[in-house]
Amino acid sequence: QVQLVESGGNLVQPGGFLKVSCVADGFDSDSFAVAWFRQGPGKEREGIACVDRYSGTSYADSVKGRFTIARDRAQSTVHLRMKNLKPEDTAVYYCARRNSGYCTGYDLGAYAYWGQGTQVTVSS
Repeated sequence: QVQLVESGGNLVQPGGFLKVSCVADGFDSDSFAVAWFRQGPGKEREGIACVDRYSGTSYADSVKGRFTIARDRAQSTVHLRMKNLKPEDTAVYYCARRNSGYCTGYDLGAYAYWGQGTQVTVSS
């Protein structure tokens, strides 16, 4: 049974740092691309970062230079490190497994498995 479990969401002040993690279970996580999405209040879900099977990465313009996605293969975990956080980063953050090993976009239909989400709130 494929499972993705996020953790690490919290309340953080603007300009702060936070790391959220996604533990993969029930499949060979090294063979698939994994992406982070987020959905803010009243907004559509958007893809923000992806790591492919070779650990190549890609980012949405809104987070480029501030967020870093990385695999920990030994722990079957994908981390998202976020710095210089802004109030507009407030959202529920989800990880999702793409149906292939490559990061070729954030079409929701290309991601068959999703975690339950973890809340990140950026506020003073």
